[in-house]
Amino acid sequence: MKILVATGHLAESTVRHAVGSDTSVLTVDTDVAAFITPHRLIHSYEDDNFKPGQFDMVLVPGLVPGDFTEVANKIGCPVYLGPKHAYDLDYAIRFAGDVQFSNKVPACELLKDIRQQEAYKKLSQMEKSAFAPLIFNGTKVGGNSQMKVMGEIVDAGNMDCDLLQSKVAEFTLKGADIIDLGMAIDTPTENVHEAILNAREVTGSPLSVDTLDSGHIRSAIDADIDMVLSLNDTNIDELGAEIAAKGCAVVIIPSSGNKYDTLMQNIKRAKEFGIENIIADPVLDPIGHGFTSSVERYRNFRVTYPDIPLFFGAGNVTELMDADSIGINATLCGIAHEVGAAILFTPEYSDKTQGSIAELKTASSMMKLAEERHSSPKDLGIDMFMIKEKRKRPDIDMPNDATAANSSPSWQLDPAGAFHIGIAHINDGKRYIVAEHAKETIIGKNAAEILNMIIDKGLVTSLEHAGYLGRELEKAEIAIEFDRSYVQDDDF
Repeated sequence: MKILVATGHLAESTVRHAVGSDTSVLTVDTDVAAFITPHRLIHSYEDDNFKPGQFDMVLVPGLVPGDFTEVANKIGCPVYLGPKHAYDLDYAIRFAGDVQFSNKVPACELLKDIRQQEAYKKLSQMEKSAFAPLIFNGTKVGGNSQMKVMGEIVDAGNMDCDLLQSKVAEFTLKGADIIDLGMAIDTPTENVHEAILNAREVTGSPLSVDTLDSGHIRSAIDADIDMVLSLNDTNIDELGAEIAAKGCAVVIIPSSGNKYDTLMQNIKRAKEFGIENIIADPVLDPIGHGFTSSVERYRNFRVTYPDIPLFFGAGNVTELMDADSIGINATLCGIAHEVGAAILFTPEYSDKTQGSIAELKTASSMMKLAEERHSSPKDLGIDMFMIKEKRKRPDIDMPNDATAANSSPSWQLDPAGAFHIGIAHINDGKRYIVAEHAKETIIGKNAAEILNMIIDKGLVTSLEHAGYLGRELEKAEIAIEFDRSYVQDDDF
């Protein structure tokens, strides 16, 4: 495929380096590539003695506005938007024969969306054909199906109906495949049954009850619970026959002390009662308390019992480490995949682990795609980048005549009045920027839209104040994006 890339004088060397020798470059008569117009493009095309129909497509910078339909007619080939940054041209050109580029959406955004869509389509196809020993409400667990994420709602039995149902809906929206209802020791037995019924009203996902208390488990069985978490030597003799008769799945854990051989003994005992739907939990220990040894237990179990699904308590690590959860969850998911885990368990109990459900869900998808490709979990169309970048854009050169910035001592209050900026939750559970003024309060999720409305309504009259509002509103928008706190005038 013959491609012509149009650029300006300032970016010419960067573009030529990015596209290599197999792609032609047209330097349009403008310094800034984003200022290319249809007229300038045609003029430069003809000046370089290119012929109509000489190329299969022309790529202009992704930030260029305007309608290039007339240009395409004159030069005999379509004109599409390339990526926003010249640095991404080599990546975009690799897909030129496989992807239909657009004259409205920059190639970098188009390719990201297309690759992601293809990745999720592939995951859906693999899951549809996967074998699994356990299936709850259409959710496959174990076998060669994708690892499923179980999100625990802590102390679910003592929540009122509205709060519990909002939590269930929230976890489902975040991507939890299984909802685990955690029961505190002091939870009345009747509350367990009620909590399960309330949860069923808002989700079709499988439900688990998280308790060792025999009364709680019996109440959950009566409410047709899908999974019991957990059974060991303290309750298996009392409940084994009932669970076997009901046919629900159970997570078997070691006896007190987490000794590996007791896990085997408890599994054997469960089978003696006729329990068939068994999930094993060798127990993942926190870092600093035997983490590496516990991973070895998982590997050993998988070798010994390849047909029994494994329960992997990722939350045991994330809750007990003061570090951002996203990278930890990605790594834990990779370890879980290598030891053959079927369920990834996490609460979102502490503030620092908020988002763990979605993080594990994405990581699980990445591991499944990597397995299918026989590759490392990279370049899959799905990623978990939040702060760092996969590829950094180059910095600009420092101008020789630059002036060093200094703080201004002449700040004065805007005659139009001051703003109080914060973040609030609205009824839909989402967070919004709130800009309060004596005359009017404006809310939204986009800093630019709020600032534009403030300007349109005449609520700001000084450049200093407008600049200040822009900075604070942008900080608030970033805080929402990263689920962080925001306090006006504080460092982010």
